[in-house]
Order: sequence, then C-alpha cells, then structure tokens
Amino acid sequence: MNLKQLEAFVEVAQSGSFSKAARKLFLTQPTISAHIAALEKELDVRLFVRNTKEVALSPDGQKLYTYARQILDMTDRIRMEFGRHAQEEKTCITIAASTIPSQYLLPEILARFNEKYPGEQLRILESDSAQVAEQVAEGAVDIGFTGTVLEKKYCTYIPFYKDQLVVITPDQPKYREYQQMGKDIYWIQEENVIMREEGSGTRKEAEKQLRHLGIRAERLHIIASIANQETIKKSVIQGMGVSILSRLAAKNEVESGQVLQFPIPDSDEGRDLNLVFNKNHPLSRSVQRFIRTVREMYGIEK
Repeated sequence: MNLKQLEAFVEVAQSGSFSKAARKLFLTQPTISAHIAALEKELDVRLFVRNTKEVALSPDGQKLYTYARQILDMTDRIRMEFGRHAQEEKTCITIAASTIPSQYLLPEILARFNEKYPGEQLRILESDSAQVAEQVAEGAVDIGFTGTVLEKKYCTYIPFYKDQLVVITPDQPKYREYQQMGKDIYWIQEENVIMREEGSGTRKEAEKQLRHLGIRAERLHIIASIANQETIKKSVIQGMGVSILSRLAAKNEVESGQVLQFPIPDSDEGRDLNLVFNKNHPLSRSVQRFIRTVREMYGIEK
C-alpha cells in the first residue's frame, strides 16, 4: 500500500462518496476506485459497504480508518518539519479576487490559512470579476474569487458564500418615507443612481435582480460608474444619488446611520461568491491546501 491509496481511502470514508473524494483530491473517480480496489486486494478485506446512494465503512474499514488517519496526520507533520518538503512546497500562491471577497472575506481566510500553514507565501491581486475569470482561464493566477460566474474554458467554480445586494440611500426624510412604504423599490427609476464599474460582479448581479423585478438598466438614471465602493458610499452619504452594493460593503455605514438600506425584493438568499480554479492546470499541494481551508471554513461539501 502507499500514501496515495490511504489518502483516497480516508477521503471516501469522510465524504461517503467516491465522486466527492475525487473532487476533493483533484483526481478522477476511476483513479479513486483503483486505489480502493488495490487496498482491498492487498489486505484481503472489504473496506466499504456500498448501496445506491452512498458508501459506508465496513467493520474492517473502520479499523483501517483509525490507522490511516494517524499515518496521514503524521506524514503531514513530517513534511512540515523537514527542509526538503519545505523547499519543494514553499511556493507563492497567486490569488486574483474581485472587490467584495477581497476586502471582506479574504482577510479572515488568509489569517486561517497562515495559522495552519505558516510557511506559505501569498500574493493577492484585486480586480473585477471578469478579469479574475480571465486570469484563471489563462493560467496567470492559481486561484480566483469572483462575485459572478463567467463561462470561461476550464474554469471550475465552487460557491462558498451567499452575499445579498441592497439599495443604499442617504439618510434623508424622503428615503425614510420609502422605508415605510414596504418592499417596493420601483422608485429607484426616479433617482440618480451610482453603479459599480462595468465587469463588476456586483453590477452584473444588480442588473440581473432588477431585471427580475421588471426594472431594466436602461431605465435607470445612471450618473456615475465607479470602481471604488468607498467612493460610492461617500457619494451616497453626500446625497449625490443612490446605489446598489453588497450588504457586506454597506454594513458599517448602515449600522452607524450614515445610509439607509433597502433589500431587493424576491432576491432569495442572494448571489454566490465563488472560488474558481483552472481544472486543466495541475494544482500544487499548496493550492490544494488553500482550497481545503476555504471548504473547511465555510462548511462546503467535499
């Protein structure tokens, strides 16, 4: 037996699925099946009880899982401790991220990753969602974080966070009256609107949600398109107009009473923020660790 076989065995045991284990380890399902078959043949035992929906550990499989987990944990410790592995794996992970995940979610992710793997180096590039997807598709970066899904060759998206968009306005009597009128936001068609820049995932999603309400972007009186959301928020506070931003981005200003917040009707749970990687490019162990950290933090099914 070898470590690859044990790693495959542990992932199948933890996820209850050969296909989920394959996605987690960035392998094909036949490869996972071959690893398990080789272990069963060598040990002359049946490791899993299979049915149509899932697989579960057999009594022999439960015994092996305890030992395999210990072996893999010890292997990770050895690799982290000794220099040869450090030289092989001390690579810089290049991450492209759109504004919302970059400013409001990545700091916590990076801190968790650094805590678990202090020897790793990270390089963060901030741009809009369209550019992030392009960089991932071209292999210019290892991982991307986007606020929208753009169909790019070889890009695989993992939704990891639900983000809601809100309309923000100055804290003025007119808008306080709007708050008393209920959920209707059709009044936005009569207002000066400040939008995020073209290519922004926030803008694409805002236009999509408004279109669902029968409000088309061309009906809006858009007076400015601005990339920097801090500038947008300050412009709204000054009474220049209203805007549509991520609830994450507007949180501090709403709580401090500088702006009013209006949910967008029928937007359900919100939009997905996504981790994206190029499935056609080999992922280093460092990148796999990073993706695993995000999955663990946000409870993403493996």
